[in-house]
Amino acid sequence: MEPSFAKLRQTGPVLGVETSCDETGVAVYDCARGLLAHTLYSQIRMHADYGGVVPELASRDHVRKLLPLVRETLARAGLGVADLGGVAYTAGPGLVGALLVGATAARALAWSLGIPAIGVHHMEGHLLAPLLEADPPEPPFVALLVSGGHSMLIEVAAIGDYRLLGDTLDDAAGEAFDKTAKLMGLPYPGGPALAKLAEQGQPGKFRFARPMTDRPGLDFSFSGLKTQVLLAWQASDQSDQTRADVACAFEEAIVETLAIKCRRALAQTGARRLVIAGGVGANRRLRADLASAGAREGFSVHFPRLEFCTDNGAMIALAGALRLAAGQHETSAIKVQPRWDLASLPALAAS
Repeated sequence: MEPSFAKLRQTGPVLGVETSCDETGVAVYDCARGLLAHTLYSQIRMHADYGGVVPELASRDHVRKLLPLVRETLARAGLGVADLGGVAYTAGPGLVGALLVGATAARALAWSLGIPAIGVHHMEGHLLAPLLEADPPEPPFVALLVSGGHSMLIEVAAIGDYRLLGDTLDDAAGEAFDKTAKLMGLPYPGGPALAKLAEQGQPGKFRFARPMTDRPGLDFSFSGLKTQVLLAWQASDQSDQTRADVACAFEEAIVETLAIKCRRALAQTGARRLVIAGGVGANRRLRADLASAGAREGFSVHFPRLEFCTDNGAMIALAGALRLAAGQHETSAIKVQPRWDLASLPALAAS
């Protein structure tokens, strides 16, 4: 099926740069030919010694890695800088120093080539990541954006036309994964480690609350769940099997909560397509449970491939290419927004 955005005006290959946190991602996307190449460098090893991301170290590492990755990505695509039709970069949300590295490099490159550049909303990149697949979902749909910093439900009437349905009131789902893993002594990054450990747990040994599912609404709150797990862990024998059992019960609570809210959002909007994006979208239990619910209840579920669930340049190149093809671009000013409301974005309307 040809996606509707393939009919937009073609601008040539767009270089995408992602430096919002602890991954340096670069990609080249063309609206006519799709994704041409992408590369990614992760800083996980560097930050592991500190148990979390150190912003200054992240920024410095982006400075070291970005330009070599740009050269590598262009080579993989069989392109030179003169072949580019535009540059896209993550302008926010994210760590301000890290964002400025990507923004400065992208703006300088675009200025030197005399081509347009555009700042991309990081979460719009995640939201559109499933459009990189062979059978992309067409709007309207509901999107669950679930990562270390965000847990939100978005009604997508069209690309660029977003309405916030529900947001996190405290800890996001990914943040709750990471913090819970840390309090149980699991290594950084905690979320994936906890999910892997949960596979060894025995279901039913512990049961935790499904936060805010006993009342109307689509907002999330996982801080209380994290506290509940901490108390259960402290009162246990803290054996290896108990650690796995607690992890299993915690993951079940997160996944079931997300699934309940997704089904509510679909019922509220009347949409029959559900998009899941963001780092927690790689969780096996979440993918399996929502796919099963969709098969039972008659809605389709769309995930990006695993490598595009976490931060990457491909989603930024895609989002930027769509907006540039629609005639949107910005001044040459270097500007980032560490906090940025997704609903404030202009609609994508071809000019």
